[in-house]
Amino acid sequence: MEKPKFKTVQEVIAAGEGLPERYLHTPTGDDESQPLNGLVPEMDIPAIDLGLLLSSSENGREELSKLHSALSTWGVVQVMNHGITEAFLDKIYELTKQFFALPTEEKQKCAREIGSVQGYGNDMILSDDQVLDWIDRLYITTYPEDQRNLKFWPEIPIEFRETLHEYTMKQQLVIENFFKAMARSLGLEENSFLEMYGENATMDTRFNMYPPCPRPDKVLGVKPHADGSAFTLLLPDKDVEGLQFLKDGKWYKAPIVPDAILINVGDQIEIMSNGIYKSPVHRVVTNREKERISVATFCIPGGDKEIKPADGLVSEARPRLYKTVKKYVELYFDYYQQGRRPIEAALI
Repeated sequence: MEKPKFKTVQEVIAAGEGLPERYLHTPTGDDESQPLNGLVPEMDIPAIDLGLLLSSSENGREELSKLHSALSTWGVVQVMNHGITEAFLDKIYELTKQFFALPTEEKQKCAREIGSVQGYGNDMILSDDQVLDWIDRLYITTYPEDQRNLKFWPEIPIEFRETLHEYTMKQQLVIENFFKAMARSLGLEENSFLEMYGENATMDTRFNMYPPCPRPDKVLGVKPHADGSAFTLLLPDKDVEGLQFLKDGKWYKAPIVPDAILINVGDQIEIMSNGIYKSPVHRVVTNREKERISVATFCIPGGDKEIKPADGLVSEARPRLYKTVKKYVELYFDYYQQGRRPIEAALI
C-alpha cells in the first residue's frame, strides 16, 4: 500500500531545509572498499554497430560474437549506427532539461497519482523505512498508442509530445532489430524472442533528473536494482557520469559514448536466454556540483505472454533454470523497494 507522497527533490532543495534523513543510506559492510562517491574503474564494454548485427557478412558474424560476449559478461552494450541522428537525441535531452526547469505548478499538471507509476514526481513510497532516491522523474507509457494517457504528457515544452511520439516510433525499429540480433547471437531463429515479447508489448519512457546533491557519499540517485523489462534503452547524460554496474561484487562506471544508446538486458531476457545473458544490477550515484539528466525506455513483454527459456537454449548440458512467468513487472516494484531481486522468484 502506498504511503503519502514526499516532496520532489527540487522542492526539497528550494525549501532550503537541508537534507532530510529519508535520503541517507546507512553503510553496509561492502561500502568500505568502494564508498558511494569513491572512484570506480570504467566498464570494458564494446560499442556495437546495429546495422552490422543483421548482416550475414564476416563483419556481421564478428559483431554478433562481440554482442554475445558483452551480454553474457556484463549484460550491457553501447549501440551505434542505430538510425537515430545525434541532433534528434540532443533534442530529447534538451526538452527533458526544459521540462524539469519549469515552475513546480506547471510540472504538477502531470503529477503522478497515488497508486500509479505514471506521471511526474518521485517513486512510490511503500514503507516507512524506505530510503528515498535523489531523483525527480516523469514516467510515461508511450506504446502502444491506445494505452497512452495524455494527461501525463507535458504540453510545455511545446514540442515535447510530438518529439516523444517520434522518438517512440524510431525506437521501435531499434528494439525489433536488437531482439533479432540477440536471438541470432545465441544460434536461435531470429524471431524467437520477438514472438515471446508479443504484439501487446509496452514501452515505458522515464525522464530522469538528478539535482546536485550535498552528500554524494551518503545519497544515491537510484538504489541498486536490475530492470524488470526485457531490455532497457538509455540515453545517458553526455557530460556527467553517474551510472554504475555491479560485476563480481564490484562497481564499475559506464563510459560516456557520444551518439550511442546504452542497452542493458532486463530480467525477462535473462529468463528467455536461460541465464546466458545477464540482467545486471546497477545504480546511479549523485554529484555535488552538477545536475544529471537521462532518458530510459523499458521494453516490457505483453501481459498475455508467457516468458520462459527458449527451447533451443535448454539441454542436458544446460538444464532449464527458470520457471514460466507472466506479468513479471507487476511483482517487480514491491521487490525493488525492498532491495530484493524479483528474478529470484522465477528460479527453478
